[in-house]
Amino acid sequence: MRYRISHTTKYAYSEAVPVCQNKLHLRPRNLSHQTCDRFRLIVMPEPAAIKSQSDYFGNTVEYFSLLDSHHGLSITATSEVEVQSAGRELESASSPAWEQVAQDLKSVPPQAGIDECLFSFDSEYAAAAPALADYAKPSFPEGRPIIEAAFDLMHRIFEDFEYKPRVTNISTPLAEVLSNRAGVCQDFAHLQIACIRSMGLAARYVSGYLRTVSPEGKPQLVGADQSHAWLAVYCGERGWIDFDPTNDVVPTTDHITIAYGRDYGDVSPIQGVLVGGGDRSMTVSVDVAPIQPAESSS
Repeated sequence: MRYRISHTTKYAYSEAVPVCQNKLHLRPRNLSHQTCDRFRLIVMPEPAAIKSQSDYFGNTVEYFSLLDSHHGLSITATSEVEVQSAGRELESASSPAWEQVAQDLKSVPPQAGIDECLFSFDSEYAAAAPALADYAKPSFPEGRPIIEAAFDLMHRIFEDFEYKPRVTNISTPLAEVLSNRAGVCQDFAHLQIACIRSMGLAARYVSGYLRTVSPEGKPQLVGADQSHAWLAVYCGERGWIDFDPTNDVVPTTDHITIAYGRDYGDVSPIQGVLVGGGDRSMTVSVDVAPIQPAESSS
């Protein structure tokens, strides 16, 4: 599938902002199954320069500063991305037992890579906890293949939790999400990541988009028309496998990856600091539309 993506964020301030600095995770990643052919960033007021560089996780990050007084800020990122099927069947039953993967992550020296081990440790928004381990354990009986266990945990989160906007924010503790059984995509991604880490395994947070309009005959995925979040679980010799607990699916060509990190804090679409501004408001619009080859930009 080939997509044209437009992501616009607008800020309005009741008082002038004399200076602001911003960090963006908006450029889709290039992966073995995904290619970002075109990317354009439009910022108004226009900054003197926009700097791009890679972060620790290999995501492309854009930075800019505004040093002139302004009462509003508009950031639009447009992309053309081609997404292919990962080209492999899950074959969950043939994946290694979850205990073996956990042992490989903790062995000295580790049998897993350093980067994989990194994602087994706590992070600010996705820390291991006894209550999360208790919730996860029914999915992880002795000897169960890790992909099968992660898939079962994803399905249980989908069944047990209600997608309910505005009942949480980024600061809502996972203990509260677990108790209330409600939240949004980033809550469910953090919840499953923290459950996985509570079992001694490794998982990373994935930010991205969903196809806005589903193919005919298929229901629209929850989380379209906005930024979306899911996770990837390290499955030993099978590598990283993505899981979307908000929609109870293993992502394929309807998911476009922007960035990944330990949790939302590493890959927030827009992070910034500013001086002044008074009261402020923000609006966000996202459109992910499939395009035919003839429609592709020249």
